Amino acid sequence: MKRLRLDRWTGQLLLARPGASPASTPRAVLRPAVAAPRCTAVRCQSTGAVSQIPGEVEDYHDGTDPIRFPPLEQLPPRATSLPSPTPVRALQSAKLAALHARLSLPERLPLQTLARALVDASADENPQFNNTNLAFVGQTLINYHVAEWLMCRYPRLPMDILYAAMKGYAGPTALHHVARSWGIEHAAAPGGEVDPGLLQFSMHKPGDAITGFGYRRAEIEGMKKYKWRHGMSSRVVFDDDFGEVVDTEQSKEELRARADTEYGNEYTRSLAEKAYATCARAVAGAIYAHAGRDAAKAFIRAHVLSRTLDLSRLFAFKKPTRELSLLCAREDFEPPVARLLSETGRLSRTPVFVVGIFSGRDKLGEAAGPSLEHARNKAAMNALKSWYLYSPGEAVRVPSDMLADDAKPWEPAYIDMGEIIGR
Repeated sequence: MKRLRLDRWTGQLLLARPGASPASTPRAVLRPAVAAPRCTAVRCQSTGAVSQIPGEVEDYHDGTDPIRFPPLEQLPPRATSLPSPTPVRALQSAKLAALHARLSLPERLPLQTLARALVDASADENPQFNNTNLAFVGQTLINYHVAEWLMCRYPRLPMDILYAAMKGYAGPTALHHVARSWGIEHAAAPGGEVDPGLLQFSMHKPGDAITGFGYRRAEIEGMKKYKWRHGMSSRVVFDDDFGEVVDTEQSKEELRARADTEYGNEYTRSLAEKAYATCARAVAGAIYAHAGRDAAKAFIRAHVLSRTLDLSRLFAFKKPTRELSLLCAREDFEPPVARLLSETGRLSRTPVFVVGIFSGRDKLGEAAGPSLEHARNKAAMNALKSWYLYSPGEAVRVPSDMLADDAKPWEPAYIDMGEIIGR
């Protein structure tokens, strides 16, 4: 019978045992460790491997024989001292290759650029290795294509509803769900030893924000303290792409102070949502940088504009009957008249009344309610929604279609006069 050498199985654990016999300790364990020279970790954006400095000891060396006990992954020298994985490791990541294939990304998009799109600015502050620049390009493309599609598809939308629809398609929460649906997972903490196929961001610092459009209002303190109203005209001029006030540094400092004291608070959740949304924008920007305009537009249509958003639920009317009367007067329609179409159980506990709004012989809207007043207001709301949600069709042309080489002559899109009254 062959004799089993148990000392070979447990030799790497004998160092931790006090009073271990030198005879029972493997020879590889007793080798003196070579002192590693002090050197600065160098990162390169090239896909070529960095030559190892003579005499440098690799990070996974812990006193054991690397031949008998190989590490799970062969890390480059000084990999754990870097804030993010090196670009050369992207070629060896199975998660990254699976993400590239799952999204059907163009072959011209290298894995190194896709790995960079997964590194948030809070994990690596170096703009040459994080996704800040790619996210700015992707944010501009996504907001542009969503805005032109909404304006051409629904030309009568009020401005505040247009802002809400843009946020529903391209806002941080929407892009966070898009990135989650791609199967992207995040690392517990960023570092050079993390798999390049994992999203990396820090829960303790926000990182550099993406350069966006908008101005910081001078009256921001009064708006917060006294709840000053800011109209639609100022929102168009001063606020961001979604009509929201640009964030201030003071509010970020207040949330940042709570990050280390509370777990799962508003600050940490907003950081995770922001990191996933930035990743989705960076992927779109990477496609534009490597594959061109048409590939980026097709990607945005497939992953952003293909999502279902019920625009009818975004409306909130205060005086629907008055607004409908002003609409009919502006369009030279006959004044709207409410007529009772049918009813049941008028003297019971649950009556139902069906009321229709007519302009001459044309019925503008119809709704049912438990009272005549409620049914009339709902019918007026349905008539206004049918006006605002007018669409020339699903296959509507947008201005960016003219950038194609074989584009047909442009036909001017329908432009509405605007909303009836200010909201």
